Amino acid sequence: MSKRFLITGPPGIGKTTVLLRAIQILRAEGLRVGGMICREVRIRGVRIGFKVEDLESGRWGWLANVNFKTSIKVGRYGVNVEDLENIGVGALRRALLDESVPIIALDEIGPMELKSRLFHETVIDIIKSSKLLIAVLHHRIGGPLIDILNSSSPIIVKVSLANRDTLPNTIAREVLNAIKT
Repeated sequence: MSKRFLITGPPGIGKTTVLLRAIQILRAEGLRVGGMICREVRIRGVRIGFKVEDLESGRWGWLANVNFKTSIKVGRYGVNVEDLENIGVGALRRALLDESVPIIALDEIGPMELKSRLFHETVIDIIKSSKLLIAVLHHRIGGPLIDILNSSSPIIVKVSLANRDTLPNTIAREVLNAIKT
C-alpha cells in the first residue's frame, strides 16, 4: 500500500477542499496531521493572492499577492518566499520531525512554492521519509521533483465535479488502511 497520495485536477475544482475535508475525517479518528495549506484570498470576488497556513498552529502569512513588488513572480503575483519558508516549510519540517505526527498534508506543490529551494529540499526529505503524505499537485507541474515523487509509487486521485464530494471519505479510508499496514 502506497504512503503517498497525490490530489490533482483543474484549477477551481476543489482540490484544497477535498484535502481539508479528508484532514477533518482523519483528525476525528484521533490522528495528528501536520503540514501546510495554501488558500486563495479574494476581495469583492477578485483573487488578490494566496496565503500559506500552518495546519497545526493556524499561523499564516502571504505566499503571493498582486501588490507585492518582488523579483520573484509567478504570473501577476509577487511571491513571498520568506513567509513560505518560515510558516509553510517550518510546518512541514516540524511534522516531519515529530514522531507523533504520522501524516503530512501539503497544499500545494506548484510553481509559487517551487520558487523556494528550501521548500523543494523539504519535499524531497518528506518523500524519502516513512511519513504518510497527502499532497495537492498543481495541474501543470513537472520536473525532477515530480519524477522523484512518482518514483515513490503514489496513489493519484483526480478531482472532478462527479467525485469531489465523495473523495474526502475515500482518501481518508485509504490513508487509514495505509497506516494500519
